[in-house]
Amino acid sequence: MKRRTFIKNTAATSALVTLSGVSLSSFATVKERKITILHTNDVHSHIDPFPENHPKNPAMGGVARRASLIEQIRKEETNVLLLDAGDIFQGTPYFNYYGGELEFKLMSMMKYDLATMGNHDFDNGIDGFYAQLPHANFEFVSANYDFKNTVLNGIVKPYKTFIKDGIKIGVFGLGVQLEGLVDKKLYKETIYNNPIEVATDISKTLKETEKCDLIICLSHLGFDYKNEAEKPSDMKLAEATKDIDLIIGGHTHTFLDKPIIKTNKVGKQVVVNQVGAYGINLGRIDFYLSDDSKYISQEKNIIVQ
Repeated sequence: MKRRTFIKNTAATSALVTLSGVSLSSFATVKERKITILHTNDVHSHIDPFPENHPKNPAMGGVARRASLIEQIRKEETNVLLLDAGDIFQGTPYFNYYGGELEFKLMSMMKYDLATMGNHDFDNGIDGFYAQLPHANFEFVSANYDFKNTVLNGIVKPYKTFIKDGIKIGVFGLGVQLEGLVDKKLYKETIYNNPIEVATDISKTLKETEKCDLIICLSHLGFDYKNEAEKPSDMKLAEATKDIDLIIGGHTHTFLDKPIIKTNKVGKQVVVNQVGAYGINLGRIDFYLSDDSKYISQEKNIIVQ
């Protein structure tokens, strides 16, 4: 089958959303730099495209097509980060047979920069996850899972920083409550801490101590829970914190046609995005930063087809 990619219903001109309240006219005399964030979530071991006769996702997805799309974007853009928001494992016989080895090898070939852990990434147990890490040429972050009494102690760190074109980017991870969702024998002594409280502290550290210009949360909390008011979610996280610029979500398989803009606790804007599941979509958000401000082009997410 001929490989092809396209952006569904891309607007002729992208809307611009400022994240700091400074007028965009100020950029006329100030040099700005562009950071392109690409992301996936809940791929669930989907290596092949869906069959052409699939009732919902005909001929969509597939690692080869995603890799081609990512490669093309990297040719066009200088400063790219490729991230994943968890649930890499479980969903096809590839995981049952290879235990995650294939997923990690393919992500490494696509040059993922960082990922967080979803609940299904514990499906072969924490020891099974650890056993596959030599196949991953990228790291995992999780700030609210305490792994101190497990094999992941010191391996899965709370956050990681990157520097692209002089812009310092801090990325941290958050995971969903495992109790009641994952068998205790699989995650063993992993301790779940309140994600919003942890995010508040970690994002402050990234802002004030690490001096990050851009702060990203890889969240596997879920987009929103309208019938469970107290359950942590990406929407609640955006509203309850003050230093996060972008929340890349997972867990609820929510497809957002384009990123959502929320207002945080101090009145600043936060970008929230999630791109469904199974590798059907690739999220893309372009940040433009200068000494005066930062803003995004609010483009549509990309369908891998």
